[in-house]
Amino acid sequence: MAIPILYSCGKENKPNIILINVDDLGYKDLGFMGSTYYETPNLDQLAGQGMVFYHAYAAAANCAPSRASLMSGRNTPRHGVYTVDNSERGNAKTRKIIPTPNRDFLPDSLYTLAKMLKDNGYTNGTFGKWHINEDPLQHGFHVNVGGAHHGNPGRNGYFSPYNISFIEDGPEGEYLTDRLTREAIAFIEANQSKPFFVNLAFYSVHTPIMGKESLIEKFKNKPGREGQDRADYAAMVASVDENVGKLLQVLDELNLSDNTLLIFTSDNGGIRDISYQDPLRAGKGSYYEGGIRIPLVIRWPGKIPAGTTSDVPVTHMDFYPTIRSIIEVEQVGEENWDGMDLAPLFKQESQAERPLFWHFPVYLQAYNPKEDGGRDPLFRTRPGSVVRKGKWKLHHYFEEDDYELYNLEEDPGETTNLAEREPEIRDQLIKMLEGWRKEVHAPVPNQSNPHYDKAFEMNLINEKLNE
Repeated sequence: MAIPILYSCGKENKPNIILINVDDLGYKDLGFMGSTYYETPNLDQLAGQGMVFYHAYAAAANCAPSRASLMSGRNTPRHGVYTVDNSERGNAKTRKIIPTPNRDFLPDSLYTLAKMLKDNGYTNGTFGKWHINEDPLQHGFHVNVGGAHHGNPGRNGYFSPYNISFIEDGPEGEYLTDRLTREAIAFIEANQSKPFFVNLAFYSVHTPIMGKESLIEKFKNKPGREGQDRADYAAMVASVDENVGKLLQVLDELNLSDNTLLIFTSDNGGIRDISYQDPLRAGKGSYYEGGIRIPLVIRWPGKIPAGTTSDVPVTHMDFYPTIRSIIEVEQVGEENWDGMDLAPLFKQESQAERPLFWHFPVYLQAYNPKEDGGRDPLFRTRPGSVVRKGKWKLHHYFEEDDYELYNLEEDPGETTNLAEREPEIRDQLIKMLEGWRKEVHAPVPNQSNPHYDKAFEMNLINEKLNE
């Protein structure tokens, strides 16, 4: 079955694809998303040139599963990457059930976005964080700079000499965000005469928080507000913005802007201990809104009207089917995508309301018990699943078979659990969630952990609350 063609590109004029994926950038860490502390003039300009999605979601609340889902177009149960490293996070005495084992790498058998583009005449380069196997060349890229299984650049790693693989050291003190952008620009210049795919995956703004000293000084005396006040983090955001500006300028100079589909996003929510996303609750690692709501801009001059916005809930997993639709690839066999083609939204056509699902059958401990805003002071999240449909969002946590229901239209901060007050809505979403889990063979752990100690857990919770 052929995917409906909404934009006829022609075999000789396929658009270039650039995906800029910033690590741990929060929903409100940009000027065009409402921040008055961080300065992002280039990204603000980009937002005015494309479509801003105000209800965009990461496919998962932390790095590896989010990236695995983006590259495969599949939700976590279809590839088994649920978290980073071990699924048994936190103290064993505080885990009530035995979590599902985690897969560290995206299976080689999956037909990734990069493989699909490679098979359709694209030259592919990835620059920066990869995190879903040891070498992205195995998943369809021709060029790799700085991408392996590293989740962050390591101690002092934002300045050369570097601690990551597949990159040569630059001059001492060279900043990694600058270097990755220069490498991406060189790739674009070398491949400008044919369709290319650039995956520019900055390690910024992941920890360790390390900005250029000149930019840190710029923000030291600037008043912050609403939990956004760290000069070193603001410097990292500013460096990302500067480098996106450099990339956009090169596209203009090479006359490539009009034939380039550019996506700017983040891999998951921001770390609440570093930058608040109020009114959204919690942050990275949590399946409350602060952990999965992300910034998203898509620009394609002449095809996506400039200065437009969308409130339709969308997800990382939508990128794959959208790009495949745009480049006019025939769908052969069963792909098992979990996203939808966003092209009708680019034309501001209405879309049927669909549910979004998340599945996280593992544990993830808290950063800062007083700041994280998760389920409790010990964990950012515990094993569970989530569904959003329209304004309603249901959480299901497996330890106690517990449900939380929120009306995001009236309560974006997820402060009032309506599970008992809205039983009809709750039960509809439970049925929907259970049906989806059955369809995708999502594992639901229910085996008791023999090491769990309730008294120990309660004492530890009290200690954390009183720190």
